[in-house]
Amino acid sequence: MVRQYHITVNTSGKSFNEITHIVTDFVAKAGVSTGICSLYMQHTSASLVLCENADEDVKKDLENFFQKLVPEDIHQYHHKAEGKDDMPAHIRTVLTKCDLTLPIVKGELGLGTWQGIYIWEHRNSAFERRVVVTIIGE
Repeated sequence: MVRQYHITVNTSGKSFNEITHIVTDFVAKAGVSTGICSLYMQHTSASLVLCENADEDVKKDLENFFQKLVPEDIHQYHHKAEGKDDMPAHIRTVLTKCDLTLPIVKGELGLGTWQGIYIWEHRNSAFERRVVVTIIGE
């Protein structure tokens, strides 16, 4: 069986937007006992990440780390057409991921105790972000 769903999230600039509950609902709706849940981000300046969802400081530390790793210094980049945060956002996406593949075990996402699924917005402005969710299994 294959089922496909779409998630649309309006971000508020640089942020982590948890979508675990939405994906969990799709898995339940699909009625798959054993299988795979594939998520694909249809953008090049936001990421999908599997991250700790218990302590907000983890996300703050990740954002601070990436601010240092990929600075918003417009003089470092050739691609400047969409502002000083655009090329750094592309680099962040390449360094992270635009897709996730998760197991479905006994009808539920096979997530660990403190794992959550997030859209990580890398731009400073608000954007509408789309994720395709494909569930395959039996």
